[in-house]
Formats: sequence, structure tokens, C-alpha cells
Amino acid sequence: MDYVILLCIGLVMGLLGGMLGIGGSIVMIPAMVFAFGENQHLYQASAMICNFFVAASSVIAHRKAGALVPAVLKWLVPAAIVGVVIGVAASNLTVFEGPKSYRLAWLFGAFLVYVAGYEAYKLVRSLAGSKKDGHDESPIHPSGKVSSLIGLVTGLAAGLLGIGAGTVATPLQQILLKLPMRQAMSNSATAIIGIAGVGAIYKNLSLGEHGIQFAMFAGDSVVMASALIAAFIVPTGLVGGYLGGHLMHRLPKNLVRAAFVAVLICGAYKLLTIRPR
Repeated sequence: MDYVILLCIGLVMGLLGGMLGIGGSIVMIPAMVFAFGENQHLYQASAMICNFFVAASSVIAHRKAGALVPAVLKWLVPAAIVGVVIGVAASNLTVFEGPKSYRLAWLFGAFLVYVAGYEAYKLVRSLAGSKKDGHDESPIHPSGKVSSLIGLVTGLAAGLLGIGAGTVATPLQQILLKLPMRQAMSNSATAIIGIAGVGAIYKNLSLGEHGIQFAMFAGDSVVMASALIAAFIVPTGLVGGYLGGHLMHRLPKNLVRAAFVAVLICGAYKLLTIRPR
């Protein structure tokens, strides 16, 4: 494995994540497929480890800014953890086992189409000069049942696809709970800590079912294992996230979003056209 490529993937996913407030998996997993070929179970296990560390670093800033909504999180996080356990279990079903893991890649490609559409919609609204940017500071009266439902759906998506699922939780909170964007994104990052933590443990422990190593070494040789991938991606991902957060306020966001939509479309095409091994 070319470890320089892993370092570059971490930097790019961190930069885009910091600039657009998105999870790194939707960049990392397609990039891994482009660079090393399809191996969805391995990439998902690695991505969950990365998501945990990247989300944990961002939540510190959200907490300092007072952007978290405890009334939502007390329902959202437990439901999301339940959802991610179910999602990981679903990803390990025989329909996705071994060489059939390409089906997970197809699902991920379909998810990228959704994300590209959502980002394109936000881009069009921004270019049209929409004043409704999700920063309304009206009183928040969240529903526990709706918050739990959002958490469950978010966890299911995260466990099945290996994503942080901020691209699921953030718009759902905005639409169903009427949360401002800043609070919705902050809540999503907090939920990702629980989702990625539990999901990473479960998914990595189940890698043996797919004949994949977790440990960094097997005998005397280094293997392409989830812990090794994460060890190279996390450091540059954190650096990229820090730089991306600063660039957010300097680069034209519409230009960045347009480039990101193009990247998503390329990634979706690659994943949706994968053929069985």
C-alpha cells in the first residue's frame, strides 16, 4: 500500500470536512476505492475509527461555542447507538459477505448521489440569494420521539455504510425539528462520537468474518488492515480539518461546494459501476 496516498486522502477529507461541515467517510471511502480497489468492509471499519477522532476534535469547538442542544442529544445519541449496532449487523449479512461486498459499494454510491443532490440544492439556493440560511434563533422545542427517530435512522445509515452520517442527521434535524444549521451540525458531530465509537468496535471485531485483518501486523509482514489505514489517515485528517475550518472563512464557499459536488459525482460513478470480483 502506498502510505503517501493514505496521508493525502486524510488531508483532503479533513480539508473538505472542515470547509463544508461534512463527515470524512464520503470522501475517504470513494478515494480508497479509486486508489486500491473495492474492499468495502475494510474501508468502512477504517472510516469508523477515523470518524471517531475527527468528530471528537470538532465537538470541543462546538461545546465552547454553546451550540449543542442537550434536549435533542439526550434522545438522539442513544437511538443512534442502537441504530449503528443494527446497521453494522446488517452490513455483515451474507448478502454482503466476501466478494458480495460490492453491493455495499453500490449502496454507498447511491448515498453519494443523495449527498451530491443535497449539496447541489444548497448551492443553487445560495446562488439564488436565498436569505433562509438555517440560522434562525427562534426558541427550540424538540420532540423526544422525533429526535429518537432521527438518531435511529442516522445510526442505521452509519452502521450499514460506514459513514459518520452527519449528512443524514443535519438535514433531518433542520427539517423535522426546525433546528438552526449551527445547532444541527453540532448535534450531529456529537452523535458521531457515539456512533463511530460503538460502530468501530463492532465492525472491526467482525472483520474476521470477511477474512480481513484488524491488527497492523500479521507475522513478520505489514498487512492492509483497518488500524493501519486509520493510523495514517487520522493525523492528516485532523490537520486538514483544522486548516479547512480556517479556510471556510476565506475561500468562496460556493466554489468549494461546486467542486465538492463534482467530486461526489465522480465517486458515485466509480462505486455504482463496480463489478463483482
